[in-house]
Amino acid sequence: MSRPAEITRQSIMKAAVRLFADKGFEAASVRDIVTSARVNQAAINYHFKSKDGLYLEILKTAFAKLTADAGFDPDKLKSLSREDAVRSFVAQQLRPLLFSDEMSRYIRVFAWESAHPSKVFLKFMATNSVSYLTAAIDIVARFLPPGTEQRVAMCAAIWLMGQCSVFVRNRELFGKEPFSITTDQPFVDQLTELITQLALAGLLHGAPRPGLVAGQPAPKPESFPPSPPV
Repeated sequence: MSRPAEITRQSIMKAAVRLFADKGFEAASVRDIVTSARVNQAAINYHFKSKDGLYLEILKTAFAKLTADAGFDPDKLKSLSREDAVRSFVAQQLRPLLFSDEMSRYIRVFAWESAHPSKVFLKFMATNSVSYLTAAIDIVARFLPPGTEQRVAMCAAIWLMGQCSVFVRNRELFGKEPFSITTDQPFVDQLTELITQLALAGLLHGAPRPGLVAGQPAPKPESFPPSPPV
């Protein structure tokens, strides 16, 4: 690829990452991207074939860089105590609250997908689902009883990620009334510790119900306590 073509490609990628991080896949239009990148739509078609193709390339790049450079490497997390691994993972997930760098934008892209998965993301997950969740699954699995099914660990990992993504995804909303949250370093430090402690409490003391652990029968519906009145 010639240098001018590569420069154009990188300009499109950078503009798209910013917009997908700020708006999510659906809300970020091709017009927005080409305007920000100062290219025409033909350039997107040439380099990526379509908006879907561009987004899929960004998801691949985001996952590769997050795994290698942003604390999501499963091997690095395994070297920490299980409590410190949870804290480190939560801190990385909340990074976009303080920073607007490349890594933070990638995390925020995935935060949008946790609420409204796009068809492109589902395609990405079809071939990357295990590796994408590996770090979180490995962390929570260290707290679960031997024999716990993989799907239970995956659900716990998704829950852990979701506790962070709701703040990342709604950063601007929480800065307004009635929340009026200032996302400075002290707040993010407190939030990191709060989510970590809640996660540890659940993982340390909340053993899965019978039926979620391999080899045990599922409980009958009437065995669950009744829901409190709304």
